[in-house]
Amino acid sequence: MSEPIAPSQDPLQRLREEFRAHLELFYARLKLAPPYESVEKAIRTLTTTIHALPKDEQARIAADPALQWQQFRQAFDTSGLVKKHRGIIAGLARNRAALDLPPEFDHWLGLFNA
Repeated sequence: MSEPIAPSQDPLQRLREEFRAHLELFYARLKLAPPYESVEKAIRTLTTTIHALPKDEQARIAADPALQWQQFRQAFDTSGLVKKHRGIIAGLARNRAALDLPPEFDHWLGLFNA
């Protein structure tokens, strides 16, 4: 029996893992197949952006969920992920109350209403 994997202590790795988990949840709850190449591109975009920041800024982002979601939103948009399933997600986002997503996901859903 394998032991559970401990969460990464590296803030950048932890942000990557959290972003990936949010993306998986987002598409699962919308009942859509994630556009895998675009998901990987979004994760690379996040990694590149965060890696370019000074270590103290990386730590600040890692400690602040609001700053994390700003970075997640930017990576989601910049990577082109927002263009995938655009019509379907825009239609679903019109009835936000019917979506089984935590409020934080409004950061992404708002991109489909723009």
